Amino acid sequence: MPSVRRISAFTDDALGADDALGVRQRILDGEITAKEAASAAYARIAKVNPQLNAMAAVSTDPLGDHGDGFWEGVPTLLKDNIDARGMATMHGTDAFEARPVAKDGETAKAFRISGFSVLGKTQLSEWGFSPAADHPRLGSVRTPWDPTRYAGASSAGSGALVGAGAIPIAHGNDGGGSIRIPASVNGLVGLKPTRGRVPQDLFYSAMPVKLVSDGVLTRTVRDTAAFHREIDRRHHNPSLPPIGDVTRPGRRRLRIAWTTDGAGYGADAQTRELTEKTAVQLAELGHYVDEVQLPIPETLADDFLLYWASLAVAIVGTGRLRRGWDESRMTGLTVGLAKHARRNALAIPGAVSRLRKVTALSEQFHELYDVVLTPTLAHETPKVGYLDPQQPYDDLVRRLLEWVVFTPWANVTGAPSISLPVAQTKRGLPQGMMFTARNGWEATLLELSYELEEAVGFARMPGL
Repeated sequence: MPSVRRISAFTDDALGADDALGVRQRILDGEITAKEAASAAYARIAKVNPQLNAMAAVSTDPLGDHGDGFWEGVPTLLKDNIDARGMATMHGTDAFEARPVAKDGETAKAFRISGFSVLGKTQLSEWGFSPAADHPRLGSVRTPWDPTRYAGASSAGSGALVGAGAIPIAHGNDGGGSIRIPASVNGLVGLKPTRGRVPQDLFYSAMPVKLVSDGVLTRTVRDTAAFHREIDRRHHNPSLPPIGDVTRPGRRRLRIAWTTDGAGYGADAQTRELTEKTAVQLAELGHYVDEVQLPIPETLADDFLLYWASLAVAIVGTGRLRRGWDESRMTGLTVGLAKHARRNALAIPGAVSRLRKVTALSEQFHELYDVVLTPTLAHETPKVGYLDPQQPYDDLVRRLLEWVVFTPWANVTGAPSISLPVAQTKRGLPQGMMFTARNGWEATLLELSYELEEAVGFARMPGL
């Protein structure tokens, strides 16, 4: 396997090689303080951020006014598309003036009530539209596994810093794969929960088709399981079954469907081979595994793109309400998406209507299969520049769709979906495998994740 220049923040400090639960336990035991944990995290961030370009803002009061919840004192970072008091919310752009917001949005509030120390905010692609955080003035966010390549998006900054070991857990949200994509690229666990599971800022909860779900990026299944258990306890949505306290593999053998064909595109040969290997491993563990064709409508990719583009129109149209707005500073992708939506305005209602009907198709399919296995992405993460948002719009969109083939399905259906770092490419890069269940079945996905973590193992950075 070829050697790859990796960027690791792990060192012998207050954080050590611990995951978030490990840090929490050391704080509870009095071995370290919350202040020492935060200081170690800041030092690690300062060490690797010049190479990763992952930070958007630093908090001026990371230890102030957090709750006494389960995660009390554990350092974290929030993605820069949710409101967190004292910091601007810039959505990965520099097209308007950065002004700190006065209060937390619903998601940041939930994190603070849970006890996290919020150290700052992480970088993303402009408005979260691209699966790679790349900006002509703000730069590119790079994976610590190979800093010549993208860290994914739009939760790229969170993924890069957790992957490098600078922070044990960080916020992400996912409207087309943006928790699962950086999880795949950075060797992490990334669960997109069921629609409505985690409290959301109004910017996302008011969307016509609610594609976005909030969650976290972690290095271990137990951190992801504990985060969602605690959030669900405090903010349970009565329309969904409780996640519960999932701490070990499940005993029930599952009906698992797998495929490497997505919405109009498919995985490359290497990724198909890795997916088939994972399917074989699942069968060896006693699960019932079938290769299938998913019931994805032929219109899904075009409908998703058009709806995504309609959001760009709304953003550009309301930009004048922001102080210092300068549309000329928007990336070519954002502008191109807005133009695409305007050219096809009459088709938007039909696209929205079709997207809303996809959930029923998913639920019918899950009457036959408990879980669907696909690769998270169709090929390994590209070199920086491949998804440059200033390149010709049609070329860029083709490249985006060819890479992000599998993740949007769960955003449209609302279903829970998790990326796990169970595979690596010939270059030694993580290649996430994605598991999707029916709405409300996070517990099933977490039990399966524990099983794979124990039986197969995860890609690990040096220092772990």
